[in-house]
Amino acid sequence: MISIRKARASDVEAIYSIRSRSILAKCADFYSAQQLQMWTQGSVTNEFIADVVDNFFVSVIDNKVIGSGKLNTATGMLDAIFVEPECFGQGAAKKMLAFLEALAIEHQLSSLKLDSTLNAASFYRSCGFSGEQVSTYHSPRGISLDCVPMYKNLSV
Repeated sequence: MISIRKARASDVEAIYSIRSRSILAKCADFYSAQQLQMWTQGSVTNEFIADVVDNFFVSVIDNKVIGSGKLNTATGMLDAIFVEPECFGQGAAKKMLAFLEALAIEHQLSSLKLDSTLNAASFYRSCGFSGEQVSTYHSPRGISLDCVPMYKNLSV
């Protein structure tokens, strides 16, 4: 059974590793090998550690981190929803999204927004998000990736 809890500093390496494996497993048909390599290279930074501790939640099965998600409660921006590739299709991303949506409602946010990877846009649409136009996401790591800006109005 999947549970969700606040991320801790001890989860940083697992989150970072899941992120990279998830990107490589799910995004290869939508982005170039060079983009994937640049997107997943590097190591954990102090900024990432602080962000995880402050803003991330993790999905857990049997005390093992299998996914992540992040909500900026000031802006309503969702980010970093990643799932361990071996756990794809088990509902972890949907459960994380529902959890973060409930958290947004608790914080009296009227809407959520995110920049979806091209491969995940249909998933977010199935969860009530709108957005069709492709835009460009400029990563803090200096790469540019096509994405789909998406929005969802919340009932608060």
